[in-house]
Amino acid sequence: MQTAHKVAVLVGSLRKGSISRKIAQTLAVLASDRLKLEIVEIGDLPHYNPDLEESVPPAWAALRREVAESDAVLFVTPEYNRSVPGALKNAIDVGSRPYGKSAFAGKPAAIVSVSPGALAAFGANHHLRQSLVFLDMPVLQQPEAYIGGAGALFDASGHLTNDGTKEFLRKFIKSFEAWIDRIRA
Repeated sequence: MQTAHKVAVLVGSLRKGSISRKIAQTLAVLASDRLKLEIVEIGDLPHYNPDLEESVPPAWAALRREVAESDAVLFVTPEYNRSVPGALKNAIDVGSRPYGKSAFAGKPAAIVSVSPGALAAFGANHHLRQSLVFLDMPVLQQPEAYIGGAGALFDASGHLTNDGTKEFLRKFIKSFEAWIDRIRA
């Protein structure tokens, strides 16, 4: 029997009813029992400032610990101005410092970009991939996950109602599980 993997999930949108958070929650439900997806909250992180390393803010320490204790990281992000939201970039900066002690290093990763628009946050997805290369995170390449038209995929209770998207996400999370197994072997 293979062991379960703890997956830290970083959601780029801070909005309470965000589509990105709904997708992350859906993925947690669709994942097999071998993946334990846990959202790591990033909204209360002070902006990264090296001067604060002398007395690390508790929110920084918590993020670093949660990511370090995970087996993999899943990023679910919207697109702001053709890139990732500032809160997500800040979380990456906080978790990757101090230099040489990145909580992200070597962890298998995957990205899901989400947008109500037709471009499906393509720009954010690819900007994030650039950062993950520097963080030494092997990123799942296929299937790529760009979820466009996402505003129309959920009912009033926040449940995914589109069967095609649900099946795609099921295949995506299964592929991510296999990726984690491969990288961690």
